[in-house]
Amino acid sequence: MKNQILLLALISCLFANAQDDLLSEIDTDSVVDNFATAAFKGLKIVNFESTKLVAKKEMTFIVSHRFGSIENGFDSFFGLDDAVTRLNFVYGITNAINIGVSRSSFQKIYEASIKYRLVRQKENGFPFTIVGFNSILVNTSFEKENLPKLEFKDRLGYTVQLLISKKVSSKLSLELAPTFFHDNFVTYDEQHNSQYAIGFGGRQKLGKRWSINVDYGWHLNRANNSPFKNPLSIGFDLETGGHVFQMHFSNAQAMNTNGFLGQATGDWSDGNIYFGFNLSRVF
Repeated sequence: MKNQILLLALISCLFANAQDDLLSEIDTDSVVDNFATAAFKGLKIVNFESTKLVAKKEMTFIVSHRFGSIENGFDSFFGLDDAVTRLNFVYGITNAINIGVSRSSFQKIYEASIKYRLVRQKENGFPFTIVGFNSILVNTSFEKENLPKLEFKDRLGYTVQLLISKKVSSKLSLELAPTFFHDNFVTYDEQHNSQYAIGFGGRQKLGKRWSINVDYGWHLNRANNSPFKNPLSIGFDLETGGHVFQMHFSNAQAMNTNGFLGQATGDWSDGNIYFGFNLSRVF
């Protein structure tokens, strides 16, 4: 309960700080210097990274919250009792290069990342925006008492991702995300440490400030007897003067790439899904 109160206080502060510039920010959905802009308004579609980057010398702070499964109803207050939180800072070194650091309460994961644009979609030119994303994480939840042979390197995981998006129209954007990720230690013995997936995502505007977002991860070499699932997520973006509030449902509770692609446990068919949100604040 203390964690929930703290989180609500933090969100209140973020909204309070954002009020002054809500009206000064203008929703841009245009072509600048013949380059397509605003294919995605959030740094993530739902779980997958989008091709959006933070502007040069700007800092974005993202609070991501994922409640527990809603299937248990009032027993866990629809997941409120089993919530996890991720705090993520992303800084724009240039308009095309971002660095980030985060900490997630899911498996007590610390993560550092870099995101960089390789090419931009251009009117009457190159038809896609291509962005690279790389990260390294440290899982600090492993206990030496349970894993006596554990070494620091066993806590590490890596992600290499290519994000390829196309703004099809002023309302529709699509993305393809070939992904390689590696965990030095996997909890399921038959699973290869190196894993491959292809992400699919899209954003459809419903109005001036609303959009529906969907992404799906197709794992390509999951062990045959693995208990984990491919992640399917559906969300809604609300734009409020340049700030984006994202609400979503997913069958994965983890919010880092290795986690939601490799360890999604929920199942949409039986209601084992997780509600959550992302709230960002630009400094």
